[in-house]
Amino acid sequence: MNAPVRGARAVSLRLNKAHYPVTVLGYGRRIGVWFQGCGIHCKACVSQDTWDADGGAAVSVADLLGWCRQKASAGVDGVTLSGGEPFDQPRALGALLDGLARWRQRARLSLDLLCYSGYPLKTLRAHHAALLQKLDALIPEPYVDALPEGGSWRGSANQPLVPLSPLGEQRYGGYGGDAGNAGEKGAKTLQIAVEDGRIWMIGIPARGDMAALERLCAERGLRLDQVSWRR
Repeated sequence: MNAPVRGARAVSLRLNKAHYPVTVLGYGRRIGVWFQGCGIHCKACVSQDTWDADGGAAVSVADLLGWCRQKASAGVDGVTLSGGEPFDQPRALGALLDGLARWRQRARLSLDLLCYSGYPLKTLRAHHAALLQKLDALIPEPYVDALPEGGSWRGSANQPLVPLSPLGEQRYGGYGGDAGNAGEKGAKTLQIAVEDGRIWMIGIPARGDMAALERLCAERGLRLDQVSWRR
């Protein structure tokens, strides 16, 4: 085992969930990693289960990288990092990004690294410039419920899709901006997964989707407990 892997094993990451395949949060067929813990607490956040910094599970970055390599054997176009707030765990985020970069280089994969953050882009550039250099694309800024919706990969129109590398520019450069539906194709889409007795919905819902889901379930005699969009 070489030194970089030992270093990754020494770094722990607080994880909410990891899933493959993810097809609604970026280009192509992806691995999704949700960090646990967020101090931003955007109003009407649909992932409030990720807020508690002591929730989720502690995993080594090396073990998470091993899981990613195993899942990618079925084909993968990228990795999406979300949460929670990935930049609230900067050491773990950096170790994970370094490991993913080494993996794609050695395996010669065309694998883009896309990260969500609720921090303003200006703040990230000021405090985490080194981490931004490890990404191919970034969707920053807090979710603002009072603003129009963003595109299919974004919650509100203030959240831009920012390419940070040539690969990011190739895949996301046309989606750009800060003008809502500036490029992501089609309507908002949610994936549904059932794991460990729980139903997971992956993606960016349209306004009112979760309330509509609860109403439809209630009409059929189903009750949703411990939903992620309420605490």
